[in-house]
Amino acid sequence: MIDELLLRIPILGSKLIDFDDFFEMIIRFLINFSVVFMLVRVIYFPIHKRKDYLVTFFLINFMIFFVCIVMSDVKMNMAFAFGLFAIFGILKYRTEQLPIKEMTYLFMVIAIAVLNSLAGKKISLAELMLVNITIIAATYFLEKVFLLKHESRKSIIYEKIENVKPENHEALIADLRDRTGLEINRVQIGRIDFLRDTVKVVIYYHESDPTNSHNETTFVSNRNE
Repeated sequence: MIDELLLRIPILGSKLIDFDDFFEMIIRFLINFSVVFMLVRVIYFPIHKRKDYLVTFFLINFMIFFVCIVMSDVKMNMAFAFGLFAIFGILKYRTEQLPIKEMTYLFMVIAIAVLNSLAGKKISLAELMLVNITIIAATYFLEKVFLLKHESRKSIIYEKIENVKPENHEALIADLRDRTGLEINRVQIGRIDFLRDTVKVVIYYHESDPTNSHNETTFVSNRNE
């Protein structure tokens, strides 16, 4: 009798607890967490070794999941919710040049949060699990099986500005290979500073094991060589 009374006590206009909705939220969160853990911790992190993005992906996923599931009783179109949080996620990082791979993972963790929190009653548990497993499997095969060589990149402040001329392209690559010890696949010429006689060069190289690589690492070539 007391338990029934407690359940009827309104808090902020709602019941103290609704066991059906509460356990549904727990189940949905466990599914969501399992998928994101496999995607980010098991697949992404061993390859890219970026702890900052690891924490970011988890926190954004959790935040969007709980916001969506709390708002699930509000009449809100799922496509609208997905677009809203996807745009939020992209605009939030507009001040940093987010690599395309990390941007893709960010998009996926947002999509997974929205999917697992707002999937309607018409979507069975089997269908929901199939979608989640497909995302994990596709990511695993693309990262671990099909793309055996990963293209990494580094930004370099380079002082031999005469080598950026098109006719000296081969000399530029040879000099960069000699200095960095990397088997450079291609280079991209960035901002040229004629006052300091330097140029920003982005080098791209393939690695079979990219666990020790750090994308967008900037260093200065030795001007005294």
